[in-house]
Amino acid sequence: MRVSIEERSYQMEQGAASRPPTGRPVVHATRGVISSGHYLTSMAGMRMLMAGGNAFDAMVAATFAATAIEPIASYSLGAESVFMLYDKASGDLKSVSGQGVAPAKATIEFYRGLGLEEIPTGPGMQAQLSFTVPGVAHALVSILDEYGSMSLADVLAPTIEYAEDGIPNYEYMIDALDSDTTRDQFDNYPPGGWDVFFDDRDLPSPGSILKQPALGAVLRAMAEGEQAAAGDRSARLAAGRDVFYSGDVADKIVECVDASGGVLSKQDLSGYSSSTETPLSTTFAGHEIHAQGTWTQGAVLLQTLSILEHFDLAAMGHNSPQYIHTVVEALKLTLADREAYYGDPDFSDIPVDRLLSKEYAAERAGLIDAKLPHPSTPEPGLGGSERPTASATRDQAHGHSVTDGTTHIAVQDAEGNMACSTPSGGSFAKSVFFPEVGFALSTRIEMFNFEEGHPNALAPGKRPRTTLVNYLATKDGEPVMTFGCPGGDHQAQANLQLILNTFVFGMNPQEAIEAARFATDSVPNSFYPHVYLPGQLSAEDGVSQDTVYDLKVMGHKVVRATVCGMGATITVRDLETGVMSAGADPRRACYAIGW
Repeated sequence: MRVSIEERSYQMEQGAASRPPTGRPVVHATRGVISSGHYLTSMAGMRMLMAGGNAFDAMVAATFAATAIEPIASYSLGAESVFMLYDKASGDLKSVSGQGVAPAKATIEFYRGLGLEEIPTGPGMQAQLSFTVPGVAHALVSILDEYGSMSLADVLAPTIEYAEDGIPNYEYMIDALDSDTTRDQFDNYPPGGWDVFFDDRDLPSPGSILKQPALGAVLRAMAEGEQAAAGDRSARLAAGRDVFYSGDVADKIVECVDASGGVLSKQDLSGYSSSTETPLSTTFAGHEIHAQGTWTQGAVLLQTLSILEHFDLAAMGHNSPQYIHTVVEALKLTLADREAYYGDPDFSDIPVDRLLSKEYAAERAGLIDAKLPHPSTPEPGLGGSERPTASATRDQAHGHSVTDGTTHIAVQDAEGNMACSTPSGGSFAKSVFFPEVGFALSTRIEMFNFEEGHPNALAPGKRPRTTLVNYLATKDGEPVMTFGCPGGDHQAQANLQLILNTFVFGMNPQEAIEAARFATDSVPNSFYPHVYLPGQLSAEDGVSQDTVYDLKVMGHKVVRATVCGMGATITVRDLETGVMSAGADPRRACYAIGW
């Protein structure tokens, strides 16, 4: 219906003629953009940009800051992260692994000697058996050394302030803290985080101040270690990092671990090193999509994109029954391959070239039935592995996987640099919170299996096939976008939908983020106790009831989910103008900032 000039003028006088299409705006800027899981995390990175730092300085500062801002909702300093980086000056486009590895004591024989056939975590009294070597601190300092310009003290300054001076408690964090499993785990390993995060065992109020002096002391020790060291910048940075991995902080971590009966030693810490790698990639919709290697689930998205090239998704319509069915069935095929073939390539020969080939994708696309969903995990495409069976199924009645929280940070600067991180681990409900150091350790080795010869079989020094992923897109070789979305096993699936929303349906970053998402649960969960729900399809409330009905008629076991991945971020660079844009997910306390 057309609106008269008089009516439109009246509406404008009252405020606006129409409401914006999204709950938050796309943030556009010319000097730099950052988006993260919380506005104070974003602000820590923006402070680096405004002080003359680059995107790598900002990403490192923000990733450290999230340890203080999002410890309940996301991750800890004793955990891990994956990274995608583009350095304009050198042309480097790299993946960095800050994923921790299995300790030397963590062998299949060790666990079977305890009567276990998988690595347990909390909730419960066996959390210490899943401790994983922390990787994120090593990776952050290494990135700062290779691509950053600032000192470790500079990038740690905001986080030290947040930890020592305090931050306001906020609703998302308090909601995450309001968990019976967290309370139980603090009681299982007293004093846990009762004295740090609760107010005399009551939930804190929004706006009350959270101080984390022990965490602040760890970070301050790292900064002082750098400042006291001799030598060039690299030597000083290494000295700061060594405080954590072989110095006083390492000693405190090991004391805590030993007191809990854990499986982590000082030799495990001092021997750890992050790594820089060439990403895996595929092409889709005129772009190249780059991801971490098969030590993550990053290739799930790459494989699925190549399968979906064989379908006219745009003609199906966004989030239509046929569209959701097609995407989910493609995901089931690639997740089956994930279960069979993915693992740390430093320990196994992974058939990655075959998995990512367009010919293989065409074969897999031919297996999708346009009308009927596969009722469980399909057969993997290259043989050599069995599907999960009904006897292996665990449903909610037998235990539900408590997934680690995760967050995501993405930064671009005026020079054309791009950096993003997806840090995670140290869940209060799954791990042990050590008040002496102010953080919990990752339990990521829970993702290993004990199957002889399997690429993801447990071995000391090996990376578990992590759920953590993020993506960088190039156009004719020029980086143009980053994508990231936390969400456990839903991470690759949520990122897939961000990319499809952008490249197939032409959505801007904020529209692509806010659009309703869905995910298949028809694959064993990566987290202990590896819940397997054959045929289940989760759909957010924004997927219409009519669509849900049609999917059920097709045979999908549809359940409503509050979220299918939360904390999504997209950043975009216009190659002609240099203008940068970013979106942030309103499903949690995410915010983008531009300068």
